[in-house]
Parts: sequence; C-alpha cells; structure tokens
Amino acid sequence: MVLLAERSMHPYEIAQTLRRRGKQHSVKINFGSLYTVVQNLEKHGYVEVAGVQRQGNRPERTLYGLTGAGRAEMLDWLSDLIAVPADEYPAFDTALALLPVLPPEEVAELLGDREQALIVRTAALRGVLSRLGDSLPRIFIVETEYQIHMLEAQLAWIRGFRKEIYEATISGIEEWKSFHETSEVPRDWQDLDAQEATRETGRE
Repeated sequence: MVLLAERSMHPYEIAQTLRRRGKQHSVKINFGSLYTVVQNLEKHGYVEVAGVQRQGNRPERTLYGLTGAGRAEMLDWLSDLIAVPADEYPAFDTALALLPVLPPEEVAELLGDREQALIVRTAALRGVLSRLGDSLPRIFIVETEYQIHMLEAQLAWIRGFRKEIYEATISGIEEWKSFHETSEVPRDWQDLDAQEATRETGRE
C-alpha cells in the first residue's frame, strides 16, 4: 500500500520497485504472493483497479491504486510502527535469556562465530548501501543505515561481553562455571528463585 500511495502499479511493478530500492534486505517479502496480497487488499476495500497497462505485445496488466480507506489504514499502520515500541522477541534475545545452560567458554566461542557472521553481514549491507546510494535519495535507504548501525552496536556489545567472560569479570560467572562443573544448581541461584517466589506470594 505504501508504494501504491506513490502511484498506481501492477503487482509485478511493485515487486520490481521493491527490489530496485533494496527492500528485500529490510522487509520480509514473498514476491510470489504479491498478486494474492493485492487481491486480498482489493477484497477489503483498501485498493481498487485503476486501469490497464498495455506495452507492446506483452499481456495486459491490471493497475491498482490506493482507496481512501487504504490510505487511512496505511498511514495508521506505519505511524504505529514508527511511534510505538513493540515487544518483538528476537531469537538472539531469547538465546541470551537462556544463556547459563551453556558453559561460559562455549558461549564465548559461539559469540565469536556470531561476531564473524555479523562482520560479513555488515560489510554486505555497506555494499548495498553504497550501491543504492548512487541511485536513490537517502530517504529511501535510511533503514539500511539503521540496520548497519544496529549490527555495529551488537558487535560492540558481543566483543565487550566476550572479554568479560574470558577475564571472568562478569558477576555470577563463578556460579555459572560451578553449575557446569558439578551439574548442581548453585545455592545463590536457588536463593534468587526462592526470593522471587516469596515476592510473588506477597503480591498475591
């Protein structure tokens, strides 16, 4: 709908425009289902047939445009995405939340693997940004800038955290090591669980 806010297009042109602007690096898009998506939007009254395009001997293509209801829905949706932080539960956050089940040394090694993968991904995105920046105004590629910034921030955090593990300066690491050496839950961890259980009982 955002692209149709610019001009009427047929689904294939929507796919071409998304690719040309590098949006496959930012938005999870199933290009093969765009026709179905547009048909569903039409069924809900968000888009409507705006004409037919004829080019040479190619088959006719139906152009779709945004309706008033579609524009209102699109603006509300995008405004919420920008203004309202959402709990997205990324997989990496989940892994960090469950970290102690792995030994510290293994975690450090795995994070090292992730670091190398992120370096490659960051370099690839920098290449995309450089290529798109030569042909598109910056307003169309700010999400790629943001992605690079977030990857760099993650890299900086990983490097710092790995250093804390190797230098054994992170609080709780002795209990963490003990858990994997003895296979017994450290007393401090048990006490933390007991304290939280008491607090929950008190709140009830």
